[in-house]
Amino acid sequence: MQLNLKSPLVFFDLETTGIDIVKDRIIEISYVKVFPNGKEETKTMRINPGIPIPPASTAIHGITDEDVKDCPKFKEVAKNLAAQIEGCDLAGYNSNRFDIPLLAEEFLRAGVDIDLTRRRFIDVQTIFHKMEQRTLSAAYKFYCNKNLENAHTAAADTMATYEVLKAQLDRYPELKNDVKFLSDFSCFTNNVDFAGRMVYNDKGEEVFNFGKYKGRLVQEVFKIDPSYYAWMMNNDFPLNTKQKLTEIKLRSFNAK
Repeated sequence: MQLNLKSPLVFFDLETTGIDIVKDRIIEISYVKVFPNGKEETKTMRINPGIPIPPASTAIHGITDEDVKDCPKFKEVAKNLAAQIEGCDLAGYNSNRFDIPLLAEEFLRAGVDIDLTRRRFIDVQTIFHKMEQRTLSAAYKFYCNKNLENAHTAAADTMATYEVLKAQLDRYPELKNDVKFLSDFSCFTNNVDFAGRMVYNDKGEEVFNFGKYKGRLVQEVFKIDPSYYAWMMNNDFPLNTKQKLTEIKLRSFNAK
């Protein structure tokens, strides 16, 4: 099924040094940019993360320190990458929970100002899990009747994710061929920050989604425990989380 798009949709996948959004880094990114007219552009690039790649990670994606030693740092490609995805919606597999938060962190570390919150996000894994509860390889076999060769390489996983979404639209008539619908359907929570440390309640207010203040209004916590802001800012929370936290705090000051 041809995707019904109003804006370009970028399917992407990251290979990384690990799964810690704060501490780990991108070592490979691959994307398929699908235009409303059906045209497709693909690109894969490797990144020197600036930190050692753990053997456990290499065992999954096969990329070693030697493979990326002469590759550019993310900061060197960040502006060009941001330009490529500017005005595009984003799609991936487990992307809402991992790839998008990590990509946002890398852009912030590189000092590149790109507002990803203005885009729609489609997480094909979420759609799959709501419908069938399986893995990407199983999804590819189930929906496309193909074996996923070279699994855990960014290029193979990206293209498989793109094909799976189109097959999902063919299989489930209740899924609308519309980016907003698919974005809403594949979203578990209404996150304030990409990592989901804060979410919006049913009144559109920011509340904490973890720890001792889970479910409490962020602005309310700032009033009863002013040190909580400093604690979060001085600990290993994602830069995007700290950015949103600061925006809320500044808004509280301006409202006085």
